[in-house]
Amino acid sequence: MSTFTRITPPRVKVGLVAGGLGAYWPQFPDLLPQLQRSAARVSERMGAFDAEIVDVGFISDAQEGAAAAEKLRAADCDLIVGFLTTYMTATMLAPIAQRSGAPMLLINLQPTESMDHATFDTGQWLAYCGACPLPEMANAFTRLGIPFRSVSGYLEDERAWEKIGRWVRAAGVRAALRRGRHGLMGHLYPGMLDVATDLTLVTANLGGHVEVLEFDDLRVRVEKVTDGEAEARVELAREVFELDASVDGEDLAWAARVSVGLDRLVDDFELDSLAYYHRGLDGEIHERLGAGMILGSSLLTARGVPAAGEYELRTSLAMLIMDRLGAGGSFTELQALDFHRGHVEMGHDGPAHLAISARKPLLRGLGVYHGKRGWGVSVEFDVRHGPVTVFGLRQARDGGYGFVVSEGEVVDGPLLRIGNTTSRVDFGCDPGEWTDAWSASGISHHWALGTGHRAADLRATADLLGLDLTHIQPPRALV
Repeated sequence: MSTFTRITPPRVKVGLVAGGLGAYWPQFPDLLPQLQRSAARVSERMGAFDAEIVDVGFISDAQEGAAAAEKLRAADCDLIVGFLTTYMTATMLAPIAQRSGAPMLLINLQPTESMDHATFDTGQWLAYCGACPLPEMANAFTRLGIPFRSVSGYLEDERAWEKIGRWVRAAGVRAALRRGRHGLMGHLYPGMLDVATDLTLVTANLGGHVEVLEFDDLRVRVEKVTDGEAEARVELAREVFELDASVDGEDLAWAARVSVGLDRLVDDFELDSLAYYHRGLDGEIHERLGAGMILGSSLLTARGVPAAGEYELRTSLAMLIMDRLGAGGSFTELQALDFHRGHVEMGHDGPAHLAISARKPLLRGLGVYHGKRGWGVSVEFDVRHGPVTVFGLRQARDGGYGFVVSEGEVVDGPLLRIGNTTSRVDFGCDPGEWTDAWSASGISHHWALGTGHRAADLRATADLLGLDLTHIQPPRALV
């Protein structure tokens, strides 16, 4: 299997219902056909997203709304889009919102940018009246305790469709978390209080399941790896990486064997992410397993199964969120501040997201892993230059999770050559000021670094999860 043959997660399932007030149809015979054409166009454009669309058609009264509600409830959608084509009563959509359990997105897309006021009659105006019921829906949903969000525009309004696409992407992330299986293997890195995670809080805040694993679950699988499988993985590593002269052949062979075992572990437990750590002692097998995981974890991360060291479950989840948004998401922490150039240097030793490397990633041999026991091969690169987002999951004192986000740009500059990933990030402000603001948010000392500016997508995702979001901007913008 090719390293970058990504897993194919289930497509996000989006329910779609359009509607208008049935009392209009006998009064204005041309109105319903026009609205149905608009609904067909919306369905067509929704189908262009990477989603499974469950279109239950057009409703004209509360009874049809109730019937649509049952269809959408049975479909178990991840997001329901209600298209307000003209005025309609709240009773038509309330049962859909109440019974489905899915987040609701209300869209008001009139036929064109503006009416032709000189020629339009009442029936033609009503085709532009989708804005009219939006406050009614908002009021009713608020009183019913149903969260909602809305997008207003016109049928071919690309600004509006970008917003709709953002909600679809966010629903896909929410679905991945709700259905996810997240491996946690080994034990907490001693003393890292910020990393410690109550597993119940993962399910409470995000949904999904945390599978508690032992390093022996990996050991028995590594023991069954054949010489041929290990040799094939070494050849794959030689294709994917540039090998530094410091790489020891035996260390690479061991990392390859562990990599094959990791793939089997992920397959056997049907994992969507993995966080791990084991301290080990005097070169015994568990220490060697922990030290040999960087290659395999990096390959897994590039395939869409994020793997983070140091038992960093919340960061492996942040990496998963970024990956599902198409941003990659590499395991990251602060490394140094460059006040001369105005850059924050960040990265991490160990596994990384190979798909977002600025160049062919390097494998470097290390005789010692700083702060950890063992030795072996490690990954070295910087993230692709250009816009990036740093993103982590914060746990508050009451156990609630929140998103912490900041956007910057990876830029050129000198990098250490010590077997770590390192990127220079310019946040457009003094690096010390940014670091103080980022730390004050309550973020832990690890997070995900991904490509592109993703704050808007992350804000939509936080909204669907019912979590708050802290956007760390340059301090001058905070004043």
